[in-house]
Parts: sequence; C-alpha cells; structure tokens
Amino acid sequence: MGTITLAEAVKLKSILTKKVHELSSELQRVAFVQVEKGEEPKPSKRLLTEVDTELEDVRKDIRLLDKLVYRANIDHTLPFKGEDYTIVEAIEFATQLRARAATYKEFAQSEKEEIQYGYSDGTTVYRVALFDPEEYRLKAVELEKDAHKLSNLINAKNYTIEIDFDDSKYF
Repeated sequence: MGTITLAEAVKLKSILTKKVHELSSELQRVAFVQVEKGEEPKPSKRLLTEVDTELEDVRKDIRLLDKLVYRANIDHTLPFKGEDYTIVEAIEFATQLRARAATYKEFAQSEKEEIQYGYSDGTTVYRVALFDPEEYRLKAVELEKDAHKLSNLINAKNYTIEIDFDDSKYF
C-alpha cells in the first residue's frame, strides 16, 4: 500500500466527494432510457451495475480516508504560543480566532457615542460604547494574525504527516 501526506489526503477527499456526485448523476442517467412502444432499449455505454460498483468503491475509499485523516488529526500535535495542540484542536482554535476577530471588527466600526433617533419625544438618547473601538480594531488585527499563523502551522504540519493510503486509482 502506498502513502500520501495528510495534506494530499484532505485534497483527495474533496476530489472523491466530487466524484461521488458525478457518479450519482451518471447512475441516474444509465438507470433509465426512453423507447418507443415495441422498441428494444439500447443500453448505455456503461451498465448500471458498473457505475454502482465504482460509486461504492469511491464511497469506501472516502470512509477509509476519513478514518485515517481523523486519526492523524488526533494523534499529531503542533506547538502554538507555548502550548501543544492536536491538529483537530488547532483547526477549531483557528476557526474560533477568526470568529472572535470578526466580532471585534464589528466593535471597531462602532462610534464611541451616537444619537439614537426615534426612541422618545423630546429626549435625546445616545448609544454609548463601553469600550474603545480603536482598541478592538487592534485586537481584531492581532487575532487575525494569530489565526493566519496557526493555519500556516496546520498546513505545514499536514505536509509532514504520512498516512497509509493508495491513491493510484485517482492519480
């Protein structure tokens, strides 16, 4: 059996998922033909059973790839800011950093104080930020940098990990 890197496995999973969609469509096309009454149906270039068998083989390979990728993502770690994270934790952490940065960007776009119209007659109502928008802009920049750094570490790590999978059917 051959080996591929974790990065190649992730890409291959995407390719195989697309192949499943294509084979599923082909399965529908070869399953039926239209004929006039009394005419014999002309079979497609490929038989329904051939397409179905290929589809199941690809699905089986996807399941195996998933298992191998998940295992690698749990078994391997990478250092970030003084801590070691499993790859799965690092992926989630990068996602969380990006979400936090997005929230901070929203805060950064706020005015420190703005008039609110339509709240009451004759009384001026203000919306007052209980934080410094510029401070949150800077925090958002730092969080995005951290997310990018962590993503780069994950990508680099993915090229160093090898898993046992024969991709010769696909490449």
